[in-house]
Amino acid sequence: MIASSPLRGAPAAPTASSSRLLAAALLLGWVFGPAEHAGAQVEVRGATITTLQQAMSSGAATSADITRAYLARIEAYDRQGPTLTAMVWLNPDAVSEAEALDRERASRGPRGPLHGVPVILKDNYDTFDLPTSAGSLALASNIAPDDAFQVARLREAGAVVLGKTNMHELASGITTIGSIGGQTLNPYDLTRNPGGSSGGTGAAIAASFAAVGWGSDTCGSIRIPAAQNNLVGLRPTKGLSSIDGIIPLSHTQDVGGPLARTMEDLAIALDATVGPDPADPATAILGGRQPSSFVDALDADALEGARIGILAAYFGDAPEERAAGRIVRDAIARMVELGADTVTVEIPDLGDLMEGSGLIGHEFRWDLQDYLAANPDAPVSSLAEMLELGLIHEALVPRMRARMESESRDSEEYLTAYAKREPLRLAVEAAMDDAGADALVFPTVRTVPAVIGDPQRGSSCSLSANTGLPSLSIPVGFADDRLPIGMEMIGRTLDDWRLVAIGYALESATDHRREPWSAPSLVDGQAPPQVTVGVRADGLAFEPPVASGVEVRGRVRFDPTTRRLSYEYSVDGVDPADIFAVVLRRPDLAGAGGSDSDGERADGEVADDEEGAASPEGAPSEVAWLVEARLSGPGVASHQGELRAEQDLVEALERGDVRLEVFTRQHPLGAARAVLGLPR
Repeated sequence: MIASSPLRGAPAAPTASSSRLLAAALLLGWVFGPAEHAGAQVEVRGATITTLQQAMSSGAATSADITRAYLARIEAYDRQGPTLTAMVWLNPDAVSEAEALDRERASRGPRGPLHGVPVILKDNYDTFDLPTSAGSLALASNIAPDDAFQVARLREAGAVVLGKTNMHELASGITTIGSIGGQTLNPYDLTRNPGGSSGGTGAAIAASFAAVGWGSDTCGSIRIPAAQNNLVGLRPTKGLSSIDGIIPLSHTQDVGGPLARTMEDLAIALDATVGPDPADPATAILGGRQPSSFVDALDADALEGARIGILAAYFGDAPEERAAGRIVRDAIARMVELGADTVTVEIPDLGDLMEGSGLIGHEFRWDLQDYLAANPDAPVSSLAEMLELGLIHEALVPRMRARMESESRDSEEYLTAYAKREPLRLAVEAAMDDAGADALVFPTVRTVPAVIGDPQRGSSCSLSANTGLPSLSIPVGFADDRLPIGMEMIGRTLDDWRLVAIGYALESATDHRREPWSAPSLVDGQAPPQVTVGVRADGLAFEPPVASGVEVRGRVRFDPTTRRLSYEYSVDGVDPADIFAVVLRRPDLAGAGGSDSDGERADGEVADDEEGAASPEGAPSEVAWLVEARLSGPGVASHQGELRAEQDLVEALERGDVRLEVFTRQHPLGAARAVLGLPR
């Protein structure tokens, strides 16, 4: 029997019992009942590893409580509600494993900072107790004989492996779609992709489905999801951590590592998993020694005296690239305020050095074949067989067929490409040395996350991937459409600690982390319910009142986890032939100098700007009003439908600043009005 539950159709996760928020617990961020009562409810949304440990050490919560809380969020937001589709496999023994760790804590104390902490893994990390499918239906029954090196280290540290996340099938793309996991959604905009190929981990950690998660990066697959989900993610120096037990895409370029909500969480996760492994020759770079602690490298003053190299060639000029460039340059300016200086860096002949230095197309076919051959119980033996069986998502088939064109392991083309990598690395490090730069910075992705189904453009993943140099992506803000933007920082070989220190210093001074609106705090262990508001409109709501005789009756429903606004209404007191339209209107606060993208919080709350800020009673009287949505047109007296509420409309609903209005032939400036707002 397979020791796992596929998320679709899996038994429902346990639901935590309800309790009231205790003011004294705000320091820890907890909602909890007596710890000795099984199922105490804990608030894990946005919780850090340190916060979790404080709660377990104080007795405010147990590892089992925390595990149930994460499972409840997965049930509420991955299987239901917005259905983020971030998780593929859940560990059915997660709660019992957490209970065993609780008993161990009580008898012997914690093993370390990850003791009892739930974590998630990309679905290409081998585990002895869960399938490892790499997002492919062809590998759905693949059970590895043992854990990947990094997974074994996590278990030794006392982490609870909660489950595995969706990924772009076979790690061969950056939008996260596959034949077993489907399409993962971006929790900051459900119409857009979460990046990839570790997009399931990115979306899941952003939505607080676990404390920290692991991905792999062959060309951007940690950094891109980090950028597009408002997370931090490090592609470590090649060889700093082992790739043993990670289904390969390109053994030369592959690395594995964590994605986290904070730099401290990232450092804790790295400390648990980096180090030499005889099964991975690349880790020989460590000389057999365990690296120094990343937690010890955290330094809020690390930008004082730092020199930041601006890699101007990696900033785009296209209209769709300007927002990311502007936000990253603002972050660089903040680094200067914190004591750094900057220098523009050019790498001579960079284009020629980069061309043809990637190895994925040369290595993937053979690396996958070697992985499958090492597992005697693998359901297939080759990429060719997977294609023949038709068990790969159609979006991946052309790319997979192209990778079948690699006819030998040591072709002349492969050897030529491989030989280009060392000169490229030396050129990058020489440019950094000449400039005295601690890091090179540029946008992780030059564009916002693409709409699902469209190609994702703007990645600059190859510079780190094709050199083996470490690279960190860190949140630096939000574009005008409230989508996260990340900044990438590349360092020298085995200078990962310096990147982490700089990232921590910037994070400490800026705090660009925002929780996604699609996965709010649970209410009594469940997603917040839909809000239903009755609608009754007439001419009396106008100033001065309009004696039109027109009335509207109906109701509006709003789902805060999907931002779907459904409505139904009927218009009376007027001949339908005289109706022009029924619309929703909201104030144009941005046009009046009020809350815009710079003052907006991504969790949907409105910034407290001094000028133009809306009061609880409504928008400033001088602002203009906009038609947000036309609900029905000429001649329509009754209607029902649904729309997706954008951020501006949601904020207006929260303030009570939305008007449903009817326009008629007799009253072309308004015949009936109702003011709509969400209950506080």
